[in-house]
Amino acid sequence: MTELAPAKRRAMDRFLNIVEKGGNALPHPATLFALLALAVVVASWLASMAGLSVAHPSTGEIVTPVNLMSIEGLHRMMTGAVTNFTSFAPLGVVLVALIGIGVAEHSGLIGASLRMLVLAAPRVLLTPVLVFAGVMSNMASEIGYVLLVPLGALIFISAGRHPILGMAAVFAGVSGGYSANLLIGTIDPLLSGLSQEAARIIDPNYTVSPLANWYFMIASTPVITLLGWFVTERIVAPRFPNPPPGLTLAQAGEAAPDSQRLNPAERRGMVWAAIAISLFTLLLVWSALPVGTLPGAGFLRDATTGDLLKSPFLSGVVVIIFLYGVIAGVAFGVGAGTIKSDADVIKGMSASMSTLGGYLVLVFFAAQFVAFFNWTQLGLVFAVEGADFLKALGLPTIPLFICFILLTATVNLFMGSASAKWALMAPVFIPMFMLLGYSPEMTQVAYRVGDSVTNIISPMMSYFALIIAFFQRYEPKAGIGTLVATMLPYSIVFLIGWSVMFGVWIWLELPIGPDSPLEYLPASPVAG
Repeated sequence: MTELAPAKRRAMDRFLNIVEKGGNALPHPATLFALLALAVVVASWLASMAGLSVAHPSTGEIVTPVNLMSIEGLHRMMTGAVTNFTSFAPLGVVLVALIGIGVAEHSGLIGASLRMLVLAAPRVLLTPVLVFAGVMSNMASEIGYVLLVPLGALIFISAGRHPILGMAAVFAGVSGGYSANLLIGTIDPLLSGLSQEAARIIDPNYTVSPLANWYFMIASTPVITLLGWFVTERIVAPRFPNPPPGLTLAQAGEAAPDSQRLNPAERRGMVWAAIAISLFTLLLVWSALPVGTLPGAGFLRDATTGDLLKSPFLSGVVVIIFLYGVIAGVAFGVGAGTIKSDADVIKGMSASMSTLGGYLVLVFFAAQFVAFFNWTQLGLVFAVEGADFLKALGLPTIPLFICFILLTATVNLFMGSASAKWALMAPVFIPMFMLLGYSPEMTQVAYRVGDSVTNIISPMMSYFALIIAFFQRYEPKAGIGTLVATMLPYSIVFLIGWSVMFGVWIWLELPIGPDSPLEYLPASPVAG
């Protein structure tokens, strides 16, 4: 492996030390939101004492901050804490989606599908298939990190190549391409719920669909796959020209990839799952066809207008995700023998819920922060003032959002959780950009690009230590510097390539998802 020059190594080490110390200095995300909620209370008192006021952008009415550091504010915080938590938009949708995905994961369907995809790839296409499989795996929690990353190493060893190359390709897809996918995953309803909460600071009736960024995500999938392929073969591979001397699967203590091919029971399960998915998909197509096309068609369209974009079909997409997970998971499990009774199905659902203890604690404090921010009207005040400042700068649309992508990518180095970060940033930036005429969906997709590209070089990413441990199986001296030096080219190329794609997308004025415009048009003219 080619080492970095001493001067570059020292610069890299200094950079890593800053990132690591900065990230470690932050409190736990739940503690951070508790402190932010307290800060909002104090800020509301200071703002009210200072006599701040702005004109509401839609009605023209004068808006003043509401002081929560008062008897009335104390009463409201105490009586609203439970409702803030239970009515927090992302909470329910994440729980429902995860229940369904949990069945598919527990039955073995997701793991078997990814293994089948990777192991069936021809040798010349190993790298792009690994990147693509990594991208697709990010819809199912930790499966990509735990299963695909080590599997990528085994496949590259068997192909006579360095195992770290295989792991880097997968890791780039799983984490660097976190917001690219052909399918909707659990992160989509979570982020859209946070965006909706933030958008309602300006427009109380605004809704953000979990499908808000789907078109952009689909188009991003081949882009990230090709960029990951290019970086692996042209930039990273020269640093790892050959596997460690004498390394074989047996000497590495690993089983051959062929031993991980689907067994007859799993192949039977895949057939059953394919049949179940096909039948359910046909049912959904029937439900979405225009009324009158076929007998009974269109029963999930809007009952009054017959519209599909604003219909139970799209507003119920979280339930559709749940049903896909349950139906496909049960079909696979019955066929493969991994599900023998309803108890196994419930066990899969429960397993996905058992991992959410920390998330629920985080959501409780994040919900209080968002609610306090809305109650005090500080969000609206900051949005109007911030929008005026950005207008004064006069930045065109694309440079403005590229700056936002860079800001998000930088914050991601110090705060790894996508949901925690968006819960913090959305109430500030979504209203601000709405007042400039940009839709919440557009702001959200820009955030997702910035959030994804630096995951692979952030020590704050929750699986960073696990990936280092995988690297150390084949390079015992590998550490944070090795991992960051390996993944930094992916991060830079993904940032440049994805930002260019975003700019072209906006320039062409393409929709980023179903019923997801680029512009935000207020119900009434903005008052001066």
